[in-house]
Amino acid sequence: MSEFVTDSDWAEFKSKLKNKTEIDLDLYKAPQMQRRISNLVKRAGFPSFSAYFDHVCKNKDDFAEFIEYLTINVSEFFRNSDRFDQLENDIIPYLMERSPKLNIWSAGCSIGAEPYSLSMIMKDKTPNMKHRILASDLDIEILAKAKAGVYSASEIKAMTPERKSKYMVEQDGKFAVKPEIKSCIEFKRHNLLKDKFETGFDLILCRNVVIYFTEEAKDQLYAHFFEALKPGGILFVGATEAILNFRRLGYTSYKPFFYQRPL
Repeated sequence: MSEFVTDSDWAEFKSKLKNKTEIDLDLYKAPQMQRRISNLVKRAGFPSFSAYFDHVCKNKDDFAEFIEYLTINVSEFFRNSDRFDQLENDIIPYLMERSPKLNIWSAGCSIGAEPYSLSMIMKDKTPNMKHRILASDLDIEILAKAKAGVYSASEIKAMTPERKSKYMVEQDGKFAVKPEIKSCIEFKRHNLLKDKFETGFDLILCRNVVIYFTEEAKDQLYAHFFEALKPGGILFVGATEAILNFRRLGYTSYKPFFYQRPL
C-alpha cells in the first residue's frame, strides 16, 4: 500500500466500484492501479478513494470521465503501423485462404479506431464481401464515442492519405468515418473478465488492454480467447504484451505478437 491508501479504504472503494460498474479491481495489479487512481484523488482534494468515488457518482459527466481514465481509453487508427501492415499483407490473406468471409473480434475496442481500421482493410481487400467485425468494450460511454465515429487529426495520423480521402469526411476540423465503413461494425458492451465469450472467430485483436491485469487474469483471458478462436485462428496482441507462456496455453507463435490456435 502507498502512504495515501489504507486497506479499508481500498477495499471499500473496490466494492463500490464493482457494485456500480462490474469492474473487479482484484483482477488488476493493485500497486499500479492505486498509483493511477491516487493521482486523480489527490488532484481533486479528497481524503480517500471512497470519498472521491462518492463525489464522482453524483455527476454523470464526472463519472464518465473517471471511468474513461480508469479503463485507459487511448487509441488511434492503424496503431503500430508496422504491425498493421503485417496484419494486412500476411495474416488476413492467410486467414482468407481458409475462410473467404472472416469473423473478427476487436476486444477492448476503446474509441473504435481499431475496428474501423480493420473495416477499411477488409473493404479494400474485398469490396463486395461483408465480413463480420465485432467490437466490444466495457465502457458504455466510450462505446458511444466509437459508434459516433468522429475523430481528431492526431487519432488518424497513421492513416494513409488515400484511405483518409476514401473513407473519412472532414467536418469542423474533425474526421467522420463514412457509413460504408461504420455499417460493417457490430458494437457491443462486454466485460472480458466476467462475460461469456462467443466462439468461431478467425481473428481476435486484444491490444493494449491487459497492461494492468494480474498474471492470473491474463492467463484466464488468453485461455478464453483460445476457445473463442477457430482451429487455425489467430490472436493479435499489443506491442508490449508478448505472451511468454503461449505454449502452455495451447498456442503456437505465428509471428511476433500473433498467436495461433493450432489446426
